[in-house]
Amino acid sequence: MVAHWEASTLTRQQQIDADVVLVAIGRRPYTGGLGLENIGMELDERGRVIIDSEYRTKIPHIRCIGDVTFGPMLAHKAEEEAVAVVEYIKKGYGHVNYGVIPAVMYTFPEVAWVGQSEQDLKKAGINYRVGTFPFSANSRAKTNLDTDGMVKMLADPETDRLLGVHIIGPNAGEMIAEGTLALEYGASCEDIARTCHAHPTLAEAFKEAAMATYSKAIHF
Repeated sequence: MVAHWEASTLTRQQQIDADVVLVAIGRRPYTGGLGLENIGMELDERGRVIIDSEYRTKIPHIRCIGDVTFGPMLAHKAEEEAVAVVEYIKKGYGHVNYGVIPAVMYTFPEVAWVGQSEQDLKKAGINYRVGTFPFSANSRAKTNLDTDGMVKMLADPETDRLLGVHIIGPNAGEMIAEGTLALEYGASCEDIARTCHAHPTLAEAFKEAAMATYSKAIHF
């Protein structure tokens, strides 16, 4: 709380001077120098190991997952792929739902998202509704003096099925798990809104954003 109070006493110019600019120019797989060419491993133009739907490389008994192949370079994505590979080897089948891989930016405030974005839906010609709820109207966020940001949900206007969740604000990296679970099980926004959320918690903003997609949030 002291840190928040001290930050609030800074002048606007001091706040601007204190800002940090993060520039991300992309990432590339770390496959150079591994000697993959010595065993005939096939790479694409970006240096990623080419695999099939069961993670097999050109060499059938070698499978590949994680940052050196396709998909987002996220540790939790690689973990899911590792489980799927073992299942393929032991059982003959496995699965990773790449449409429901959460992403988190551990900044201040935190940013997290899962599922489709408005840009994705517009590009695909899919109709959608938007529901938002600001942390400035959330009791726990106000108590913590950390009210920047909001929760945004995207839903199908006919079925009410959840299509995407985007959060910027306190604890976003933890809260996105609820959105990931809801998407995985094909939940509707009403399913989320009718689920009792403890009070006072930041997760209540998730419930209220779900309500906002088809009705009106109670506390805003």
